[in-house]
Amino acid sequence: MTQVKPKGTDEISLQLVVGLGNPGPQYANTRHNCGFMVVDRLAQRWGIPLVLEKRFQGSYGEGFALGGKRRLLKPETYMNRSGQSVRAVLDWYKLDLASVLVVYDDMDLPLGRLRLRGSGSAGGHNGMKSIIQHLGSEGFPRLRLGVGKPRGSQDVVGHVLGGFAPAEQEVLERVLDVAVEAVECCWQEGLMTAMNRFNPLDLSGPPSDPDGSNPAPGQGEASS
Repeated sequence: MTQVKPKGTDEISLQLVVGLGNPGPQYANTRHNCGFMVVDRLAQRWGIPLVLEKRFQGSYGEGFALGGKRRLLKPETYMNRSGQSVRAVLDWYKLDLASVLVVYDDMDLPLGRLRLRGSGSAGGHNGMKSIIQHLGSEGFPRLRLGVGKPRGSQDVVGHVLGGFAPAEQEVLERVLDVAVEAVECCWQEGLMTAMNRFNPLDLSGPPSDPDGSNPAPGQGEASS
């Protein structure tokens, strides 16, 4: 029986990585800015400066890395209007929806987990709601980074706009490093390969040995 790949996985190569977040130093290290953090790391790793582009309503950069042209975007519209910025870039460069990878935080995943998908709903995320509205489709790849749910009496807004606790910083650093690897894998080997490699990982425990012989507890175990 022939396996049918989900639409938006490997049919079209990626051309743009979008990281979601809110502009301004007061939001820089909050849970809601995980997407910005990943794009910043990619920009540094690939040597691509990010410059505020008024026509895109966001910080944008492009350059050559991994053997081809790479584009990076951080919408500066605030989270709820992220779609305006993404739409502007797609229209300007005439990019296909499936060539865009959106990176953002997700409360439905615990800190230490990440998920790549070829398409899907917004799942309650306001930035994704805006993008889906402006693009008129859910058919684009995304990388969700877990930030966990609010604890105790804390509300959702206070949680996502809050910073990471000191005990969470080490896990966050591992997640961001692996997220960069996952993006590069998408570009070099395709989304399906990256999904199979990175979706099962659990980075919440101690890091694995350098040779990978002793993975962290739960690492390599698939979950829904």
